[in-house]
Amino acid sequence: MVLVVDVGNTNITFGVYDGRNLVTTFRLMSKTQRTSDEYGVLITELLAKNDINTKRIEGAIIASVVPNVMHSLTGGIKRYVIEKLMIVGVGIKTGIKVVTENPKEIGPDRIVDAVAAYELYGGPVLVMDFGTATTYDLVNADGCFCAGITAPGIRTSARALWQDAAKLPEIEIKKPASILAQETISSMQAGLVYGQIGQTEYIVRRVKKETGYDNLKVVATGGLGRIIAEETDVIQEYNSALTLEGLRIIYEKNNR
Repeated sequence: MVLVVDVGNTNITFGVYDGRNLVTTFRLMSKTQRTSDEYGVLITELLAKNDINTKRIEGAIIASVVPNVMHSLTGGIKRYVIEKLMIVGVGIKTGIKVVTENPKEIGPDRIVDAVAAYELYGGPVLVMDFGTATTYDLVNADGCFCAGITAPGIRTSARALWQDAAKLPEIEIKKPASILAQETISSMQAGLVYGQIGQTEYIVRRVKKETGYDNLKVVATGGLGRIIAEETDVIQEYNSALTLEGLRIIYEKNNR
């Protein structure tokens, strides 16, 4: 079994693979400060609750965009779960080539998503991750990471509304019954959700126009990605476990 860990700005998502089968997932908040012992105990307890014996874990891999948690998190995993730990970064085999102006600027989470989308669906592919930021990353038919687009995530935009506008409330993010809202909450929901749909459709059209990729595959992931994917036909695939799949694939490429 392999433990895969995606450290995002909001959550740390853990997955356990038995071969290619994702047997369980669980999450911790990434903004909560913890010692290595606290991480170790929490992870082993959560594994146990999901009927996973740590002795069955053969290795682990992490992709992180939050450097501040890495010392404690990696220490906890190595001490309590498994010493064999791989971190996505320079020197790791991914199977794709980053050909942007400054490859070192591309976050490991985006590399992992690109690897998964290319390996699972082929190229050219545009992979979207609806997280703290909404990212759109292009991989061509030859497996080259060509370009990336970054926009505020839906929750980030929502937070800006209710924090910076005194009379706007904190709301649940969901699609309202109609875009023709008649009160504050549904008007905010309409702006956030339909605004994201419109942004998504425009960016896909623009990418196709500038690249000439009429056969471009469009894949989405991320917590709120399902809402958007269900409301537009420009997204062909929604895969909630895409990042975890990418971590599994990279781990396998480096352990052949």
